[in-house]
Amino acid sequence: MATLVPDRLEERFWKRHSNPKSGWSRTALTPVLLYAVYHRKWRLAGAAVLFALVNPVLFPPPADDDAWMTRVVLAERWWTRERKAGLLDRSYPNGLNLLNVPVSIYAFLAAYRRRPVRAGVAGAVSMALKFWYVGALVRRYDAAESRDETVESRDD
Repeated sequence: MATLVPDRLEERFWKRHSNPKSGWSRTALTPVLLYAVYHRKWRLAGAAVLFALVNPVLFPPPADDDAWMTRVVLAERWWTRERKAGLLDRSYPNGLNLLNVPVSIYAFLAAYRRRPVRAGVAGAVSMALKFWYVGALVRRYDAAESRDETVESRDD
């Protein structure tokens, strides 16, 4: 009984987080944080971090899972929970996340040192790596869902 409450809360969290507005609004975080660091606007940086923390529960669950960004969140959950895959190992597509760590650190270091071109390019590369990673996850998730539907239709 004790595990049912956390399971329900986790399920509710993921349903709300899978709203495409949640994912798309989070894409603004890297540019906003880089801007805040570059301009030393620490309140803005704090507000962005606070937004990142509360964002997953700000929006209601989506009506369906047709939106690409909804499937991004579902694919991340599927990858980590059901596939039990890590996020930072060297296999594909996780290697993209691993590569993203030093790129992101460099972007923020460049912003702090007030090197706008370097910060902008590294920030863009960081975001591109993230989109590449989640795109690969969505393709795998969609393929797995299609296989599951095919198996279910054969069982009927």
